[in-house]
Amino acid sequence: MNRPVFQSPGLIFSLLVYLSASITHAQPFAKADIARWQQRAKQVTITRDTWGVPHIYGKTDADVVFGLLFTQCEDDFDRVEMNYLDAIGRLAEVEGESALYHDLRARLFMDTTQAVALYKKSPVWMKSLLDAFADGTNYYLHTHPTVKPRLLTRFRPWMPLMFSEGSIGGNISVIPTGRLQDFYEQRKTSMMQKNDNTDIYERESVGSNGFAIAPAKSATKNALLLINPHTSFYFRSEVQMVSQQGLNAYGAVTWGQFFVYQGFNEHCGWMHTSSYADSMDEYLETIEKKNGALFYRHGGQIKPVPSQKVKLPYKTDSGIQYKEFTMYWTQHGPVVGEKNGKWIAIAMMNTPLNALEQSYLRTKATNYASFKDVMKLNGNASNNTVYADADGTIAYWHGNFMPKRNPRFDWNQPIDGSNPETDWKGLHTADEIVQVKNPASGWIQNCNSTPFTVSGTSSPNKSIYPAYMAPDAENYRGINAARVLSQKSVFTLDTLIAAANDPHLAAFDDLIPSLLKAWQTVSGESVNQANDLQEAIQVLTNWKREYGTQSVGMTLGIVWGETIQKLARSRVQPGQPLDNLSFTAFTISSTSPQEKVTALADALANLTRDFGTWKTPWGNINRYQRLTGKIQETFDDQKPSIPVGFTSSNWGSLAAFGARTHPNTKKRYGYVGNSFVAVVEFGKRIKARSVVTGGQSSQPGTKHFTDQAPLYCEGKFKDVLFYPEDIQQHIERTYHPGE
Repeated sequence: MNRPVFQSPGLIFSLLVYLSASITHAQPFAKADIARWQQRAKQVTITRDTWGVPHIYGKTDADVVFGLLFTQCEDDFDRVEMNYLDAIGRLAEVEGESALYHDLRARLFMDTTQAVALYKKSPVWMKSLLDAFADGTNYYLHTHPTVKPRLLTRFRPWMPLMFSEGSIGGNISVIPTGRLQDFYEQRKTSMMQKNDNTDIYERESVGSNGFAIAPAKSATKNALLLINPHTSFYFRSEVQMVSQQGLNAYGAVTWGQFFVYQGFNEHCGWMHTSSYADSMDEYLETIEKKNGALFYRHGGQIKPVPSQKVKLPYKTDSGIQYKEFTMYWTQHGPVVGEKNGKWIAIAMMNTPLNALEQSYLRTKATNYASFKDVMKLNGNASNNTVYADADGTIAYWHGNFMPKRNPRFDWNQPIDGSNPETDWKGLHTADEIVQVKNPASGWIQNCNSTPFTVSGTSSPNKSIYPAYMAPDAENYRGINAARVLSQKSVFTLDTLIAAANDPHLAAFDDLIPSLLKAWQTVSGESVNQANDLQEAIQVLTNWKREYGTQSVGMTLGIVWGETIQKLARSRVQPGQPLDNLSFTAFTISSTSPQEKVTALADALANLTRDFGTWKTPWGNINRYQRLTGKIQETFDDQKPSIPVGFTSSNWGSLAAFGARTHPNTKKRYGYVGNSFVAVVEFGKRIKARSVVTGGQSSQPGTKHFTDQAPLYCEGKFKDVLFYPEDIQQHIERTYHPGE
């Protein structure tokens, strides 16, 4: 049975001493290491094209990984380092005490002793990649002595084994750090007892869109794929990795990881969308104390609670201080909170070696069969996959790591951990999870929504799957995507781009009619600004509910929508989770006609206050700006920015651009949404186009800091240079690492 691993007292040793000796106080690199790196660098060639995209060539896959990490550090070392500070639980050492529970959460699931052990038992091919990861990063630091890391002065090959949560593994980020703090500081108030579920309606929707078009609906009779991840801006870089061992992958790579996460090779392409497939569970553990020792009940037994003390360092004005914790586990996983006197243990995928192997091996898949064979590793817990290939196959899988469970329990709720019937019963195979292959409709879409509408009438049959496999709800992006893909009979790369940028905002198909109806029942004379309100109502009546930089109707719709939703949020009851569509329905039903009209009056007043007139086009408010390249960007209304027409995916915008005001700004600046976006045609020869949020480099003033921003903001794409003969015509620089 594949279960989350947990630490035991037998694994205790001085983590702090180990880390201090191995990283913080690293000695200068050894001459033997430098000589080895220099020799490998000669075997790696990096060609930067005219967009700054690195095309990395090497004899072996490990050579290419070495070059990849070198180029990542060239483009944005800060994000490479930050991702590992986050993953290995050392954020508090640079950010202070506020990050302690972030670090504790990471240590509960994995520590360096486990990562080192996994590294030692890794297969030879994986160990070579892990070594190359560390060597490429360290060689960058050696050849760039003016670069000053915040903490990590030497990278170790086991580190990627601690960076396998979220996008490629389990997802520990869903565990609230406040709840951890409540438990481990023995505070009486638990976040589980608070009405914090309404926070989800204030967060910007992230996730992704993936489309696949079958040959039957393709003008060239080749399969097409849309890759459109929605992430925080600058979260991934664009690369090509080519070796003589069969690697030729192009796409998006997360800073510090060594594989193309979303992309394609000569044979096939893969797009991941965030999944709500139920791959983790919370167990309510019955705890007993006997003779000063802790036990938990499981069936007729009481079992000792494994524990471990750890001292976590954190930065203060007077230097590094330490806080000691006693961490706890049960057989279900680490203890992360308490509810009604019972401890909460969480079970999730914790098999980082499988996650890394699957993530890398899929980039070398040659067809549907080999891609599916890699999925048998069950190393992907948080993603759905949209797939297309040169044979004309299109496919979709909803999740991948899927525990088998007793279906008589409600797996949406915390489960009684004392009942053995609630234990996981192994894993479902890749054949058993929700999926579709070559649907008769000729198209597939997933926008972080239900899998039961992915292909119109050809979608999977919900009744044949356990409920826990796909509790995902529909959302407005999914509705819009299905509409767009079903209405067109033939697609090209150009029309697939147009579909990805379809401007319709489906949420307002429900929201605006409710406002217009409210206006009819509320006398305009009873509300201040009656004349302005009448004019605004007319603007909204005429608005096609489409985004655009020149649209005043869009400005009114969004600002009014935000105002009325804020009122509705305050009325959501504890334990009343609402998805995208149901929250809109709740907003409409829970607010009166008078409140809807008053919200419009408030919207007009706020727009007039901030911009001089409520008749302000959306592009004057919604802007793209990149000034510093720092992880925490700053914004300034007085400095240049670019208008953006598309908007938050919460409204059903397929092209996502989450924007908000920032300190001292009236305009809204984007921070999350479309990142690396690509369309691919598979055939005898790959044809592809792509665009990234701003540019390849994080360094202000350099050519590739924002050179793609104008394309990005207008929904346009550049040609992908995939073949050597095409790259040769667009070379900016060719070099070996360290030159």
